[in-house]
Amino acid sequence: MTYGGLFAFIGTPIGSPFAYLVILIVALVLFGNRLPSVMRSLGRSVVEFKKGVAGVEEEIDGVVRSVDEKAKAEMQAEKKNAEV
Repeated sequence: MTYGGLFAFIGTPIGSPFAYLVILIVALVLFGNRLPSVMRSLGRSVVEFKKGVAGVEEEIDGVVRSVDEKAKAEMQAEKKNAEV
């Protein structure tokens, strides 16, 4: 069985433990002693992204709530007009 892609030269699928070991070795060679600071920066970026997503979700929920309240008020006004 042959595998194409990034690890075709070693004949290993990407999900195998050997492939992860190769990726880890390459990361250590490329980043060396900077790896902890790179991972720290990556973690901070993920946290900031999650905060941004949560802010957008809150904003959307607020808009939906205000639209629902306006629609309820309009429906109550129409009921009052229909009764009269």
